[in-house]
Amino acid sequence: MGFTTYTGTVTAASNWNGPAEQKRVRPALPESWEALFHKLAIPDFLLTVTDGTSPAAIKIPEPLLERAIGVIYMPDIERVSHYFYADLQSQFDSILHFDVTRAVEPLEHNPEWKSPVWEAFPPWG
Repeated sequence: MGFTTYTGTVTAASNWNGPAEQKRVRPALPESWEALFHKLAIPDFLLTVTDGTSPAAIKIPEPLLERAIGVIYMPDIERVSHYFYADLQSQFDSILHFDVTRAVEPLEHNPEWKSPVWEAFPPWG
């Protein structure tokens, strides 16, 4: 099962063993799966991935970029630290896409976990 998002917020650290922070997720790069899914204009959906042999399957000839966000998220160096070329058909059985995500809120807040400032790249634009 794969999970993708176009933008929103995430709870992640800036460094290993760092405190959890609420961070803005930049809009996905145009050459990514997340951007392709965003262009569908369906906010949230489940995609069952096939091996390309089904008559309803859409075969994409080249892998696209996929963004991986985990316990660490570094938006300033996102392209080199969080994107990789992915062939979803060989990696997953299904994909859950959420166009805009909302960070998981910790039970105990530390000073670093606060609402992000949206001026740099608002989730709607």
